[in-house]
Amino acid sequence: MRRADTLIVGGGPAGAAAAIRLADAGRQPLLVERGRGDQDALCGGFLSWTAMAALGRLGIDGAMLGAAPVDRMVLLAPAGRAEARLPAPAAAVSRQRLDRLLIDRAARAGARIERGIAVRSLDGDRLLTADGAALGFEALVLATGKHDLRGAARPLAETRRMVGLRWSLMPTPALRATLAGAIELHLVRGGYAGLVLQEESANLCLAIRRERLAECEGRPDRLLQALAGECPSLAGRIAAASAIGKPQAIANMPYGWFARRTEPSVYRVGDQAGVIASLAGEGIAIALASGESAGSAILEGLPAGAFQTRLAGRLRIPLAAADGAARLAQGGQSARALIGLTAWAPPLARMAARWMRMTC
Repeated sequence: MRRADTLIVGGGPAGAAAAIRLADAGRQPLLVERGRGDQDALCGGFLSWTAMAALGRLGIDGAMLGAAPVDRMVLLAPAGRAEARLPAPAAAVSRQRLDRLLIDRAARAGARIERGIAVRSLDGDRLLTADGAALGFEALVLATGKHDLRGAARPLAETRRMVGLRWSLMPTPALRATLAGAIELHLVRGGYAGLVLQEESANLCLAIRRERLAECEGRPDRLLQALAGECPSLAGRIAAASAIGKPQAIANMPYGWFARRTEPSVYRVGDQAGVIASLAGEGIAIALASGESAGSAILEGLPAGAFQTRLAGRLRIPLAAADGAARLAQGGQSARALIGLTAWAPPLARMAARWMRMTC
């Protein structure tokens, strides 16, 4: 059985951030990732100002990212439209590009990166892989994102889960002009869709109640068609795209959940530590900050349980604020009220956006 002082499972932003923090301090963590090459995860790809700050601490600046700048948010629904400036400059980038930059940075710092390793379960102080091998560890950083690990699965409430869907739109010049500098939130019955420019495409991510998808026989294409029929702004964006890619989907997103405790020597980060409603645009920031914090905790000798308690304290307010805003956004009178309030007093929208940020 191979052993590592610190074993990191997952090569997304959370796992890579932990690897960078440890490697920069002279450690040589082992990061294992199931994917063999670059992948574009189901993610909005929005980098809030707190995410940009975390990337800077990890040695990745805006010029390296080549990210599309974002400085305003636009709320759209059949009931109307509202716009507000973001509290600070943000950006958008594909997860494919972001993950590659972070993994390369971790490798240059001295972390060991092994791809194509699928981890199946946790058994005490070792992980069992799909090919029957075992990996031992002193400390485990669990950064598997939305995918649970057998033996360390998150205890999730059944009633709070949603379905995530993502499409890549090939933008025409007209659509690029419409979306330049903005992140759009289209408020629909039972959910909301975020739309933002990335490198060569526009990223459309939808969070929807499971029953709304069931109304369309579980078919994402029919759901998107139905939403476009209800929401003229969304229909216009889709019509302005020269092509639309195949949908990606993930079920049972437990918005609002966060880990209050953890298994011995297991440091939960990213979505394994807490899941913020995607409307907040803070998921990547939480992944980066929690991974960085886990690396610091391991260097300090802070036990996993104490780390998780401390992280839970940092997550409690932004997750609750985002959960409340997401519930208001899901169509009907509450969505109309949200748009009306934003149009009447944009500073209130900026204040709400600050409440959804994770503190450093």
